[in-house]
Amino acid sequence: MSIEYTREAEDMCTVAKEPQQGVCKLTLNGKNDVMNERLSHHVTVLMQRHPSLAAVEKDFVNAYLLMEQCYLNGKKLLVAGNGGSAADSEHVTGELMKRFRLKRPVDPAFAERLRETDPVRGAYLADSLEKSLTAIPLVAHEALATACINDVSGKNMFAQQLFGFGQEGDVFLAISTSGNSENILYAAVVARAMGIKVIGLTGAGGGKLVEKSDIIVRVPETETYMIQELHLPIYHSWCLMLEERFFGGRQD
Repeated sequence: MSIEYTREAEDMCTVAKEPQQGVCKLTLNGKNDVMNERLSHHVTVLMQRHPSLAAVEKDFVNAYLLMEQCYLNGKKLLVAGNGGSAADSEHVTGELMKRFRLKRPVDPAFAERLRETDPVRGAYLADSLEKSLTAIPLVAHEALATACINDVSGKNMFAQQLFGFGQEGDVFLAISTSGNSENILYAAVVARAMGIKVIGLTGAGGGKLVEKSDIIVRVPETETYMIQELHLPIYHSWCLMLEERFFGGRQD
């Protein structure tokens, strides 16, 4: 498979699949041939390792492009889910907030300021700090979440956090194997009202999250654990692609 970039006035990125040629034409603001190759590599590897995901290739790439545009605009990713999907939420943010495969050194000017601030600790930090792609797991704030559950309702636990942390232009990655998790749906409503794009990551049915998402990635499984087994390679690939877009070239 090859990936070709074109440019349009629209800020929102789209994908047009041409099955007869095996080509995904990605609409994105200005990409070079090297990035074309990198993205093509990861999409190809994902589809080779998990052939069943060919059914969601278009939505997978669209979701990536939406997250990339978010970071290009200086915004952030907010992630939430329940149970195993809560663990996935923290996993996603862990891969984005520090290195995944590539080194992400801080800028030389900031490294120098660190050394000037403290010759010992600053020198250590100048060598060890890593640049981040800002991501917030809404599942990680136990005191706030349990206060929402106790004082108001469990339906509000993610919606309240998203309302407090979110800004227009951010992206909400809503993970729900059924697509019907009420606290995820309530958060999606808040997101849409705030101008935050919603990416739904679900099982085959998609549930009610379909109508609340800007892009929905419905993996072709219906059993919860099987859905989750396919969610992991999807978000790993997203994280790999984002890291390479912002921090350097592919390392094989």
